[in-house]
Amino acid sequence: MAHLLAVVSCPERTTHTLLAGEALRHGAERLGHRIEVETRSTHGVQARLSDELIQRADAIVLVGEGEAESERFALRGCHVATLEAVLADADGVIASALQDSAAPQRAEPAAPAQAASAALEIVAITSCPTGIAHTFMAAEGLTQGAKQLGHRVKVETQGSVGAQNTLSADEIRRADLVIIAADTQVDTSRFAGKRLFQSSTKAAIHDGAALVKRAIAEATEHASAKAAGSTAQAAPAEAAKAQRTGAYKHLMTGVSFMLPFVVAGGILIAIAFALGGIYAFDDAHKGTLAWALFQIGAKSAFALMVPALAGYISYSIADRPGITPGMVGGMLAASLGSGFLGGIIAGFIAGYGTDWLNRHIKLGRNLDGLKPVLILPVLGSLLVGLLMIYVVGNPVASALAVLTEWLKGMQGSSALLLGALLGAMMAFDMGGPLNKAAYAFSTGLIASQVYTPMAAVMAAGMTPPLGIALATMLFRDRFTADEHEAGKAAGVLGISFITEGAIPFAARDPLRVIPALIAGSALTGAISMSSGAELKVPHGGIFVLPIPNAVSHLGMYLVALVAGTVTTAVLLRLLKKPLQA
Repeated sequence: MAHLLAVVSCPERTTHTLLAGEALRHGAERLGHRIEVETRSTHGVQARLSDELIQRADAIVLVGEGEAESERFALRGCHVATLEAVLADADGVIASALQDSAAPQRAEPAAPAQAASAALEIVAITSCPTGIAHTFMAAEGLTQGAKQLGHRVKVETQGSVGAQNTLSADEIRRADLVIIAADTQVDTSRFAGKRLFQSSTKAAIHDGAALVKRAIAEATEHASAKAAGSTAQAAPAEAAKAQRTGAYKHLMTGVSFMLPFVVAGGILIAIAFALGGIYAFDDAHKGTLAWALFQIGAKSAFALMVPALAGYISYSIADRPGITPGMVGGMLAASLGSGFLGGIIAGFIAGYGTDWLNRHIKLGRNLDGLKPVLILPVLGSLLVGLLMIYVVGNPVASALAVLTEWLKGMQGSSALLLGALLGAMMAFDMGGPLNKAAYAFSTGLIASQVYTPMAAVMAAGMTPPLGIALATMLFRDRFTADEHEAGKAAGVLGISFITEGAIPFAARDPLRVIPALIAGSALTGAISMSSGAELKVPHGGIFVLPIPNAVSHLGMYLVALVAGTVTTAVLLRLLKKPLQA
């Protein structure tokens, strides 16, 4: 019996990566061999292979086109295969790998590239779009990883309640290394001159120690601060390009800053309706507490939702010079009736336009201080304003009106289908791009008074961890003792609408757990949408349900939540095999 190792790496095709890993396991089992598989996807690195295992292996297979840190295998002969080849004939790939290594040339274990010198002083920041689960899970991953490697670390979390465990100027001054593990834009001006490394929260969550090692090896010096009078001077083109990580991150930065406005406005509007009825906003109630709460929630908090979205999308792209043009564009989007769609477009126009102006306007050392306070706000606002008024605003407003009327008129099979799709997206990657896309879409529609998608999304996001918690209680023979304990925590996260509580279970057994989660959430979303349930508050889980008028059709909404939870638990019972005693 041979002992094989495999690394399957294809970050852009997460599902195929997991399927290829499972195919290799089954193929090795059929051929009477033993195999250990490391997978690399958008969920991070799973089951990382140790140096000791690599030295002892009889054969090594590298699969896919993603980063596999192949230098780890430099002294070993490896068999390289494509994802398609593994999925088509895993047995053949394994046989070829063993044939290639029939006369292996073993080398003595290499000495470590660098001795583990004195402990480093590390400071870090973690942040995610909603500022809840991933922010603190990443902080924990970094803390444990640094401790495991013998380094000292302090992590500042920039969550939904603001910065916590804030880094002091003295701590930053003494730091040997700065790590930013974030899915949103983080202000790095404090770290000028320090060695800095940027990554996603997923990398920190799944293997904090590996991220710390990589940061130590790859960190580069952050651009030094410019002359004191130039507070927002343009960075070099290369540095600016390196910090741009795509439209998704910019959008999620805007969503993260928008959410508090939506949550505050939604809850205050619900309380206003509870106290004064659905006509609390009418002049007949002027001066009452209900009328005042409606003014605060709808006319103030909600009115700032689209400007905040656009302003911070622009900020993510162009840094501080982008905030003013972005918010101006967002205000115009709201006044022109183009809503959240117009706000997103305005944010990107303002951000990329201001960034271009910042990099191409050269005034010389003495006058560059005028750019952030005069030239960029004026020219950036003029650019986005004229485009919104004359080009973008009206067409987008028409498109949003059509979308709004279609969503409001949805009934029967069309509502059921949309609900199932949104539900499946919430469960597919549990906090990843699809999950956040469904959430951002539903949250944005609240400004257009379309509340049914929000209801479906929140219920479907609660279902995965709740279904797992129920399964660990009812079907104990399918889970280990550690998973029984983790199931209790998943239940608490589930009722709080933190879908990420299901991640540990999905990571251990993705091919059985993820389909069960998707099925349960799709059912929940379908029932919620088809019943016409509306939710005016975009977060809070079951804790916002008792608020009068926060959710309509509460009975059917609870039925949807229970149905999806039970479905997930039953499917886990059917798909997972009993543990061997």
